[in-house]
Formats: sequence, structure tokens, C-alpha cells
Amino acid sequence: MPIETTPIEGLLVVRWETHGDDRGFFRQTYRTDELAEALGREVALRQGNHSRSQPGVLRGFHAEPWDKLVYAAHGTVFAAIADLRPESPTFAEAATFWLGDPPGERIRLFVSEGLGNAFCCVGETDVDYLYDVSEVWHPGVGKREVAWDDPDLGIDWPVREPVVSEVDRAAPTLRDRFPGHPRLRG
Repeated sequence: MPIETTPIEGLLVVRWETHGDDRGFFRQTYRTDELAEALGREVALRQGNHSRSQPGVLRGFHAEPWDKLVYAAHGTVFAAIADLRPESPTFAEAATFWLGDPPGERIRLFVSEGLGNAFCCVGETDVDYLYDVSEVWHPGVGKREVAWDDPDLGIDWPVREPVVSEVDRAAPTLRDRFPGHPRLRG
């Protein structure tokens, strides 16, 4: 099966073989039946989204009330996924991946509801980032942000002075959002 689990429950890596020749390449990027088998629950993707970001842009940790299936279709990103679910045994743990063009991999990440997704665009070209979600967006959706540079997450971002939105710049740390959480003591 082309789906790999990770130490963070609900974070999956989806790998498919790339078939290439002198014209380019073809690859399948996901199958919901395989995602459902790996997760032990049904997966219904209801909305597809496409963002384009310039080199040096960092889009911070956002956790919406839906599942996401993310993919860098063009360009290279350094992606970080953090467990922002306070009841989770892996709360405040993070995993990082290089996605897209080399040095990235042509993989997709399945990011379950409650996990924070962030990415930084590296290299000299714009990044096209695709993410399919399990719910339709509407104004006022319950989104949770956490600071992209939160020391408790310890992400070693490859861009030292990233371009960050006002929302991401103002995002609270885990300690601010979850004061007194036992995993954040010390």
C-alpha cells in the first residue's frame, strides 16, 4: 500500500510511483479507499483548494475542523505538521517533510482534523500548493492558529526571515493557547 503511517496519529504520507519519460511524468496522487483503509474510517473530500506563494513565504500553523490532503504541485516547500489536539498523546509534537520539486518528494500528506499544517516556500520559483479538504469552507469556520516559530514545536525553518501574514505573526504560542498543559511544562 502506498500509504505510510507516522508517529503522529492521523498524519499519513501518501506515496505513488512516478511514471516518467521525455515528455514529463504521470502519477496518481491519492485514492480515498486507501486513505479510509489506513485511517480505519471513511474519507470524503468535498472542496479542492490551490494557493500560489512566492519564494520565502511561510504560511503558519492552521488547524481547521476538517481533514486536509496536501500536495506541492510546483516548486519546493518545507512542510511542518504539528499536533495541536490538547487531548492527544502526541500533543505538541511535529514532523517535517520536503515536498514538491527536488529536494522535495512527490508525496501527499493526509493531515487529520486538529493537526496544524504549515509550510515555507524555498528555492527560486513560486509554489503551487494544493489541498483538498473534507468540509466546505464558510465564513466563521472554527480555525486554530499557533505561532509558526513556537519554541515548543522547535521547527528549524530553512528560511531565516520569512514573509509571514499578519494573522500568522499574531498567532499565539501553544503555552498561550493551552496554559498549564502538562506536556508544556518544563
